[in-house]
Amino acid sequence: QVQLVESGGGLVQAGGSLRLSCAASGSIFSINTMAWYRQAPGKQRELVARITSGGSTNYADSVKGRFTISRDNAKNAVYLQMNSLKPEDTQVYYCTAQIMTAWGTAWGDWWGQGTQVTVSS
Repeated sequence: QVQLVESGGGLVQAGGSLRLSCAASGSIFSINTMAWYRQAPGKQRELVARITSGGSTNYADSVKGRFTISRDNAKNAVYLQMNSLKPEDTQVYYCTAQIMTAWGTAWGDWWGQGTQVTVSS
């Protein structure tokens, strides 16, 4: 089985920073793209940032210049450094990864349970 566990969410004032972490564990053979999504109540989940196994990144326009995604392949981990936070960044943040399991023959998308980020004005 595979698990993705996020950490680092919390409450911060506008203009502040948070760093989210997500670690994948279990019977993992390989990890391809890793990403962070977020979702506000009553809205669709949206892509925040994505990073390939080679380190190529892309970001939602709303976070460009403020958020930075990175990964540590040795630790099967992905991070999201969030600076200059705004009240509209208040959402539940989810990490996801394309994983080939030790027993699998195809890539699968795995998701974490989500971590709440709240930015006060």
